[in-house]
Amino acid sequence: MSRIRGTGNKQTELRLIQIFRIYHIIGWRRGSKLPGKPDFIFPKWRVAIFVDGCFWHGCPKHATWPKTRAAFWKKKIEGNRARDRRVNRELRARGWKVVRVWEHELRRRDEAKLTRRLSNLCPRRP
Repeated sequence: MSRIRGTGNKQTELRLIQIFRIYHIIGWRRGSKLPGKPDFIFPKWRVAIFVDGCFWHGCPKHATWPKTRAAFWKKKIEGNRARDRRVNRELRARGWKVVRVWEHELRRRDEAKLTRRLSNLCPRRP
């Protein structure tokens, strides 16, 4: 458990940047001050993208539930999920579209499906 990082895990964000560049998805920015601090925003189209780790956000496909301190981790992960729902509601109330990308969706075999999902909301350079 000590090897699972809660902050500063940039690999997933760097992988999404790589996908943006490969598929010519343009107009994104980082470092937003919006509620929940989205990982990426497309200000012109009012799209906020969060990259959620399968462990920290309780992915229904890949989440692992620790055996030690199980009650603590269950409360922690369920709290993260509740916060995600609150942030989604708040951003939508402000007129933003919210996209949550699971960490496992960044794998090469899933990137085409992900880019189809993103290209419906975000522009691509011809």
